[in-house]
Amino acid sequence: MHTLYKTETMHPLDTFIHCPKCGSKEFAENDFKSKHCNSCGFTYYLNPSAATVAVITDGKGNILVATRSKEPAKGTLDLPGGFSDPGENIEEGVAREVMEETGLKVTAMQYMFSIPNRYLYSGMEIPTLDMFFMCSVEEGPLRADDDVEALQWMCLEELDSSRFGLQSIRQGVEKLKMMKLKK
Repeated sequence: MHTLYKTETMHPLDTFIHCPKCGSKEFAENDFKSKHCNSCGFTYYLNPSAATVAVITDGKGNILVATRSKEPAKGTLDLPGGFSDPGENIEEGVAREVMEETGLKVTAMQYMFSIPNRYLYSGMEIPTLDMFFMCSVEEGPLRADDDVEALQWMCLEELDSSRFGLQSIRQGVEKLKMMKLKK
């Protein structure tokens, strides 16, 4: 078992038994983030997936909070966002995710900070890099959709980060509270 992952979930590299290039069984752990094929020389690196988090405020100290409708962490609080798609830059990814989950159109965004995370998917903890963006949106009705059960405005100062199901979002909410976000 890879030492970086000390949980009961499988390390993503453990699913690769054969080299994805030549099919050899000589595909062995190289280090904590890669496997190397001793037959053809191919090395596969497990790099983090790019993920976005949208911080949307109403200008009165409230932040737009979602309730997750799917696992992982179904029923817990979250912030709008998700994974960037192949061929999409991170800004396109955050705008698409906000539209899919809230029905709101992003008009401007500014990068804030990032937090590494592990996202449980199909029994494996996938490494992610969650990038937080302050987003301005066009006014309009909220529409919970995609993997969001409900949306609500909540006072940032009063948010209990333990109600957020994903570790990086809990850390991000605490960081936002320390920044005394007012936008």
